[in-house]
Amino acid sequence: MSNRRDFIKKTTLGTLAISSVLGVSGFAATSENEEKAVESKEKKQTKPIIISTWNHGLPANKESWKNLKEGKSALDAIEAGMKIPEADPTVRSVGYGGYPDREGKVTLDACIMDHNSNCGSVCFLQGIKHPISVAKRVLQNTPHVMLAGQGALQFALSEGFKEENLLTPESEKDWKKWLEDSKYKPVINIENHDTISMLMLDQDGNLSGGCTTSGAAWKMHGRVGDSPIIGAGLFLDNEVGAAAATGLGEAVIRTAGSAMVVELMRQGKSPYDACKEITERIYNKHKNHKDMEYLQVGFIALNKNGEYAGYSLRSGFNYAVSDYTKGHRMEDAKFKMSWDK
Repeated sequence: MSNRRDFIKKTTLGTLAISSVLGVSGFAATSENEEKAVESKEKKQTKPIIISTWNHGLPANKESWKNLKEGKSALDAIEAGMKIPEADPTVRSVGYGGYPDREGKVTLDACIMDHNSNCGSVCFLQGIKHPISVAKRVLQNTPHVMLAGQGALQFALSEGFKEENLLTPESEKDWKKWLEDSKYKPVINIENHDTISMLMLDQDGNLSGGCTTSGAAWKMHGRVGDSPIIGAGLFLDNEVGAAAATGLGEAVIRTAGSAMVVELMRQGKSPYDACKEITERIYNKHKNHKDMEYLQVGFIALNKNGEYAGYSLRSGFNYAVSDYTKGHRMEDAKFKMSWDK
């Protein structure tokens, strides 16, 4: 991926109005006629559209796109896409090979939500490589939204999932190195990816989404972040739009972040403005907080018209986008401040 300087250079050379409406660069249209033309084009944008957080969102998007083209449902496509980083041991913040907690145990969280507001979620799940699949079974096969810990594991085993060791030699080595100092600072950025969250507007114009993560490295045993919590890490209303979060889960939970982004879109705000406003709200609540030194949060949002955006507190947040217009690509989110501030 090109660095931010190259990214800004490329976007400014294009049609500024298009990048503004798509929520990537945040630049305004250069003329009223140009802006109206872009608005008209946006309303006619073809579906489907998929957006996912971070670099590992790109292979996930590609797999989800492939499944949609094959006629699979949106939930099946999300599950298939998210299983890619869950099974990749080089992705150190999701699934197999994810960084463990401070006791050396890999614990996983995931959730999934469809256009009818049906939800499935698992948290503090151990020994199952694909928590997104277990979350989907919770949605489909139980009267509940969330299963946790040993109960989630028992359910997974009853559904035919295989229990296995998720701690790779590489992650175990890093954990033992961390134990030498035992300092906990969950700095989350391109170099230390966090949750993968995916939002989808399918070919029928329906919204769905999912999240999956191994959580913050070196967390306390039993800690659960925002990712499996509907309304915090993920939320959607099929009449309005969808949003998902990444970053320090505690900060997102304190503000019901994703639900608030969707509510702002309900009030008429664009995905970009909604993401930015909630990020600003988190900043204002945390600027004198003990977490501020390493605080990073980011949101992605997608509305029913196909407009999308990403915005983060600090620099470094990127997300993957897939559509018929430009194919599969990475885009950099606008941000409030850089890491050196």
